[in-house]
Amino acid sequence: MEQITHYITRIADTLGGYPLFFLLIGGGLYLFLSSGMVSLRRLPHAVRELRRKGSADGSGQISSAQALASTIGATVGLGSIAGVAIALVLGGPGAIFWMWVSAMLGMCTKYHEGVLTTMFKGRDDHGVPQGGTMHIIERGLGPRWTPLAKFFAIAGMFGTLCIMNANQLTEACMSTFTTPEGVASSGVLSTVGGALGLGNDQAFKLLFGCAVCVVVALVIFGGIRRIATVASVLVPFMVGLYFVMVLYIILTNIHGVPAVVGRIFREAFSLRAGFGAFIGIAIIGARRAALVNDAGIGTATLMHGASRNENPVREGLIAMLGPSIDSGLVCTLTAIAILLCGNIDVDGVQGLQVAVGAFSNAIPGGEYLLMLVVACFALSSMFSYSFYGSTCASYLFGSRAAVWYRLVFILSMVLFAMIPLEAAVGVCDLFYALMAFATMTTVIILSGHVRRATRAYFAKESEK
Repeated sequence: MEQITHYITRIADTLGGYPLFFLLIGGGLYLFLSSGMVSLRRLPHAVRELRRKGSADGSGQISSAQALASTIGATVGLGSIAGVAIALVLGGPGAIFWMWVSAMLGMCTKYHEGVLTTMFKGRDDHGVPQGGTMHIIERGLGPRWTPLAKFFAIAGMFGTLCIMNANQLTEACMSTFTTPEGVASSGVLSTVGGALGLGNDQAFKLLFGCAVCVVVALVIFGGIRRIATVASVLVPFMVGLYFVMVLYIILTNIHGVPAVVGRIFREAFSLRAGFGAFIGIAIIGARRAALVNDAGIGTATLMHGASRNENPVREGLIAMLGPSIDSGLVCTLTAIAILLCGNIDVDGVQGLQVAVGAFSNAIPGGEYLLMLVVACFALSSMFSYSFYGSTCASYLFGSRAAVWYRLVFILSMVLFAMIPLEAAVGVCDLFYALMAFATMTTVIILSGHVRRATRAYFAKESEK
């Protein structure tokens, strides 16, 4: 397993290093400037659009608000806690600044994704409306680009498996509810471990993974409407509770906040360790942001493509709110809480353990409250990710394949609950990089369609 993890990490580091950094940041900067800074200038319109009641009257499966809630349910997941903690451990406080940069550019990228997925919406073999980068490629770029569409769909099937979510949720439960020496022996663990030749820790991960499978199955086999309904309830609750927790930490440690903010800006541009270290911090921040807000990855095209909203610009405005909430708000809160009360000087790659330690230090019983939030974050991500992957499978093999994909999706969570964190991070980074190459290439080529649609829409709005 160590050798496999090593090779996966090396490949992911190669693709997810300079190539992914320049693609997401450079491509996002191009879209930001060529669109006239739409993510800043049109943000008030996006907020008003979300409250518009007439945005859900077209053909599709869910409303725009449900699409946004489901997308945020996927992105404001464990990446917003574990991903930020990993970024701090690997890149220091300066990595957070580059997550902010990625969020601002990511809003513009998601605007383009929302516009294009509505503009070039496709249908499955039963005539059900579907979106996704693969449909944008086929309908926007033409049939000769079909190999790229299939490339994205294949990467999407694997990239949206619950690799990080299952892994980090299991690790968080173990670190919160067990002793430092590991999982204590029990009758069930001894029986399962003895039968399968596993230690207590591995037996715990196996059983916990099976329990998660049952919960997720109850939701995802109800289809996109049940996923969207659960997400629209779960997302506001978990974000609200998390906001209250972090606000408590900030207020009780208010004297340390200026120093924390100063560290973020100071170390983002620090050249003390050389220019290579500076670039490395920027890459770590951008790479972790890609796993947090998914801008440019293509997952937003899958969910917003299922919206009943038939106006591309209106859907794009709603889609671009996602990164402002996940990478902008939630990740900032996480980073401040960890830097105020946690320890990022640890050995190896650590994620949730660092965050759990910070909340445990700051709030009485904070580790248990954080676990409640983490469970909501992880489950909401799993629900949305199952839709992403099944949509890709449906495109490749027909709508009947979606059921089989969901079954594989559920069973895979047991495996991912047991693999090392380094392997989970490497696999996520690898497939996300492959998805990003297909999505960003397509969005940049078709960005002219977005500019023309944007000008036409706001010209009409100004006449009202």
